[in-house]
Amino acid sequence: MNQLLLLEDDESLIEGLTYTLEKNGFCPRVARRVKEAWKILETDEKFDLLLLDVTLPDGTGFDLCDQLRRRGDTMPIIFLTAADEETSIIRGLDGGGDDYITKPFKLGELCSRIRALLRRSGNGQTFCKILSSREITVDLEDCRAMKNGQDLELTAAEYRLLCLFLRNAGRVLSRERILDALWDGKGSFVVDNTLSVYIRRLREKIEKNPSSPEYLITVRGFGYQWREADL
Repeated sequence: MNQLLLLEDDESLIEGLTYTLEKNGFCPRVARRVKEAWKILETDEKFDLLLLDVTLPDGTGFDLCDQLRRRGDTMPIIFLTAADEETSIIRGLDGGGDDYITKPFKLGELCSRIRALLRRSGNGQTFCKILSSREITVDLEDCRAMKNGQDLELTAAEYRLLCLFLRNAGRVLSRERILDALWDGKGSFVVDNTLSVYIRRLREKIEKNPSSPEYLITVRGFGYQWREADL
């Protein structure tokens, strides 16, 4: 698991961020002050990427980035900023930051940016090339989904939805979690009312009887679950 240091003082945001990061396979550690973050970084604990809020009670994420770059640290840094003014963006990137994301942001987009930055830095995890569950197989290199060896004609959103469920087989995923994951990082997103349509269309393509699904199960009051084995 990639080790992340999150520097943030907003408790409500910390809770949501840590939950999402852990669910996406990251191991976050939280600091709420610049001084606290610096003490953590001076230990032997190694981090693969830093998420730095810009405005903290005792300084800024820019200050911490400046100190790290001056001492030669090259770990990737993403700034979390509530300000989208050009001067703030330039300040962060010119100071050694690798990327920034403006609050409020989609958690799925943030995770996508983290993975992309880790890949570019050479610290990304090695992901499997094939996802499979019973008769369903997805070749991630060719972006090809199959059932019993026959190609499934899926839209881009249906393909992302299928991959999400296969990666989380057996887990119950909330509608909010699914909506965050379907965000594609290019400005396209799925609204809550549309999700039900995508679920229905995906079932029509993978289920023998879409009205009585064997794979993609509705867990009423919670969300959806990909069933790993026949009952």
